[in-house]
Amino acid sequence: MMRIAVARAAAQAGASLGGRCCSTAMSTIATAAGAVMARRLYSSSASAATPSSTTTNTVPPVVSTVPLVYDLHSPEKPTVPNKETQPIIFIHGLFGSKRNNRSISKQLARDLGRHIFAIDLRNHGESPHSPRHDYTAMSEDVAAFIRSHGLKDSTLIGHSMGAKAAMTVALTHPDLVQNIISVDNAPVDARLESSFARYIQGLKKIEEAKVSSLSAADKILEPYEKDLVVRQFLLGNLHRPRVDPGGKPSPTLQFRNPLGIIGKSLDHMGDFPFKDPHRVRFSKPALFVRGTKSRYVPDEVVPLIGQFFPLFELVDVESGHWVISENPEAFRQAVLRFLEPKEQSI
Repeated sequence: MMRIAVARAAAQAGASLGGRCCSTAMSTIATAAGAVMARRLYSSSASAATPSSTTTNTVPPVVSTVPLVYDLHSPEKPTVPNKETQPIIFIHGLFGSKRNNRSISKQLARDLGRHIFAIDLRNHGESPHSPRHDYTAMSEDVAAFIRSHGLKDSTLIGHSMGAKAAMTVALTHPDLVQNIISVDNAPVDARLESSFARYIQGLKKIEEAKVSSLSAADKILEPYEKDLVVRQFLLGNLHRPRVDPGGKPSPTLQFRNPLGIIGKSLDHMGDFPFKDPHRVRFSKPALFVRGTKSRYVPDEVVPLIGQFFPLFELVDVESGHWVISENPEAFRQAVLRFLEPKEQSI
């Protein structure tokens, strides 16, 4: 079952939800997939006003950006004139890569007729490494990617770490973004789960052992993570680098991620660069998708989401933190409902 809570609060700049939601209406509808959803409408208790379509109160930081590697998923029957118009940029989470979003990207490209760029963030996948790894740097990389490819009216979809990167892009560069979809994360400072530090320890043990097979790597990682699916996800970052250009692959497996850099950045991966929603907000549509079994987006942070993103919708999907892989159909339906053109009332 998938529950949908749609929260929209059109408020003047500086108005705060402050945890006070009113004008609540409930109704039940059925999706094409047969899931039953509850829809809740929120409005701010402050004086309502239509916000401007673009709000920016920040000066973009000076960051040395890196060029992001990507996969392009193009629709067979496009509804846009070219890949630069209304593209979707899919952003993975910590220890993820563009490969994680391959299946859902192909499905959404088909369903929406839009081109999808699945990217590798810095220090992940095939993108370059950099000693700086925080949301400001990641967001500037994405903004540079949008500009360098001449993309217009982009939709950003990000999961976990990628969600905070997408939110940061929207708040810093609202002119580059048409709307965002944040998957199981919120614009708050939160403690990162201790499992990630444990993963780093296990992955470093694998590198030190200079393994030559995935089975050997898995055996080393098992004491650090009992879930086979999670281990397979982490070990998906192993590859055999070539000893020299054009040469044979190395017999030793290595991680694509610079584990030292990622390990040092973990203390900041739970942070969010913006603290005061009265100074900056994104006044365009935003969809927040959270897993019902996840603790990343608790009810108490929903008012803060509304302050940073006053035109937001909140969708609950039956899943844990790995929403897209655990319940891909419910996620797909939520995205389609949000992005498909709405009928204009006469």
